[in-house]
Amino acid sequence: MPELTAALGDAAIGLLIQLIRTPSYSREEAQTAALLVDFLRRHGAEPQRAGHNVWARSQHFDPAKPTILLNSHHDTVKAGASWTYDPFGAVVEGDRLTGLGSNDAGASAVSLLATFLHFHQRQDLAYNLVCAITAEEEISGAGGIRSVLPLLPPIALGLVGEPTQMDLAVAEKGLVVLDCTAHGRTGHAARNEGENALYKALDDINWIRGYQFPDVSPLLGPVKMTVTQIQAGSQHNVVPDRCLFVVDVRTNECYSNEQVVALVQQHISAEVKPRSTHLNSSRIALEHPLVQRGRALGRRTFGSATLSDQSMMPFDTVKVGPGDSARSHTPDEYILLSEIRGGIQGYIELLDGLVL
Repeated sequence: MPELTAALGDAAIGLLIQLIRTPSYSREEAQTAALLVDFLRRHGAEPQRAGHNVWARSQHFDPAKPTILLNSHHDTVKAGASWTYDPFGAVVEGDRLTGLGSNDAGASAVSLLATFLHFHQRQDLAYNLVCAITAEEEISGAGGIRSVLPLLPPIALGLVGEPTQMDLAVAEKGLVVLDCTAHGRTGHAARNEGENALYKALDDINWIRGYQFPDVSPLLGPVKMTVTQIQAGSQHNVVPDRCLFVVDVRTNECYSNEQVVALVQQHISAEVKPRSTHLNSSRIALEHPLVQRGRALGRRTFGSATLSDQSMMPFDTVKVGPGDSARSHTPDEYILLSEIRGGIQGYIELLDGLVL
């Protein structure tokens, strides 16, 4: 590893240890945002901050060139009770760094920052770089990447840092949550009275369980609908006049979330209200120069079932980063220091000499 990259690797690992030791639950990321601002300033960049989001542009930014966004997040979920390590301890044992957010997505965040600094002063690039480490990713919050994108220059391509073992997620499933209400009419359970909303809901749920969307993605598979919650009735002898149920829908790139909502509304009798429709599926063409470069470097391409801020980006994106998605949100989450150094090197290899 070249000397400059090795030094950036040391700096990135040092920053990650600081981030782990500083609690940053979603919507509570003020202190880690301050650490990110300080890190960028100390390394010669000019960071900007809005809320708990931090970003910087490459030094020789040229509006005539396309811009690549390097993005990851610095918020975490809350630690579960089954941790055996201190979640904020940032314990280093040999090559392993254990701590909350180390894998998801602290390693990606600090590796992207190091990559950004590696290219920061380069004048010979065919593109600009913007590095944005953002908040509220774990809750898809309005105060995260959605609030930052309008403040950035037009983006041609995004690299979204999440643990993928540095393979390229070239497609990602979207998410829409449906709140459904079946309506009936109350009556006494002992007599043939009323209209049972629970039975009407069961008919709808049966349709949801059995329906197959005709268009199946070669990367993401079919749209998947799962009923995850149901609630009806107030007492044993009253026919319920209302039944509420919730449907978790994971969409592929063949359908927009709005199309899925409209189709469900056409086929069931219950009232259907989506909580939001902005978490759409995403896909980048396999012929894209970045994907081609990744494949030439031996990186696997795949479709990802897990949601990220990629779902809110209306431009070409690839999800790629050090670490393993299987470790995310698990007790004693960890990252290998060698994975961080390999992530920095991998990002540099993807970007160096890239022409969009």
